[in-house]
Amino acid sequence: MDEQDSAAIRVPRDFDSLRSVIIERKETMPKRLAQVAAYALGHPDEIAFGTAASIASAAEVQPSTLVRLAHHLGFEGFSDLQTVFRERLRERTLSYEDRLATLEQGTDGDGENELLGGFIAAASQSVARLATTIDRDVFSRAVTLLASAETIFLVAKRRSYPLTAHMAYAFGKLGIRHQMIASPNGIDAELAGFATPRDAAIAVSFSPYAAESLGQAQALSERGVPIVAITDSAFSPLAGCATHWFEVAEADYGGFRSLSASMALAMALPVAIAEKRRQQERGGIRSGQK
Repeated sequence: MDEQDSAAIRVPRDFDSLRSVIIERKETMPKRLAQVAAYALGHPDEIAFGTAASIASAAEVQPSTLVRLAHHLGFEGFSDLQTVFRERLRERTLSYEDRLATLEQGTDGDGENELLGGFIAAASQSVARLATTIDRDVFSRAVTLLASAETIFLVAKRRSYPLTAHMAYAFGKLGIRHQMIASPNGIDAELAGFATPRDAAIAVSFSPYAAESLGQAQALSERGVPIVAITDSAFSPLAGCATHWFEVAEADYGGFRSLSASMALAMALPVAIAEKRRQQERGGIRSGQK
């Protein structure tokens, strides 16, 4: 696609739209453009704060590649593209008080019920989107992988933590050996060190990605531990080191993002893993009887 073709396409002016456009075009992008696009989605804060020279150095491309990417996406130049990342940062760094103030400005009449309706609508949108986008074959392969693991290690921080906390509860009830890498006494690295290629890990992180989770997942992957990731982009750093990964895009209401679709997936995985193990055990018994 040349620059004239790009200019004819509506230029994405918010981060979610930009991410969607990049993911849609990633297979047809020239190699260097895809490389810097992946870096941009994986390190959005650095794009917002950095200079063309510093970003190019970190992404291991020439500064001119940043300009080429901007033109490819329909922007006038790199600074024009950079404004999208800066606006995203402004929105993400709103305090909870700021978010509440924004919600108050947008509600009238029965505010409490309007808020409830907004959050229910966002949750419904998230789950409906997951139902139409999730790859069932990937889900089956991930379940088969996790069902064969001796121990399932769980990696998540901050906003993603409730997902692995629920999976840990479910695994405990289902009799599946697991280990959360989320110690209160700072021994996460030591806990992760017990993992071997006979085990597997579930890692969860959404933009802005938790550096600790990314580092732990990368370290596990480098030691040959299979990773199943739940994240929000094909260019997520987690997707890059995962054996299988799921893209989950959550809707938000007033800046508060839903976890509904992610929780649905987090609830389905342990039960599917337990059922897969039951099937494998029954198959083993039948084979032994023969």
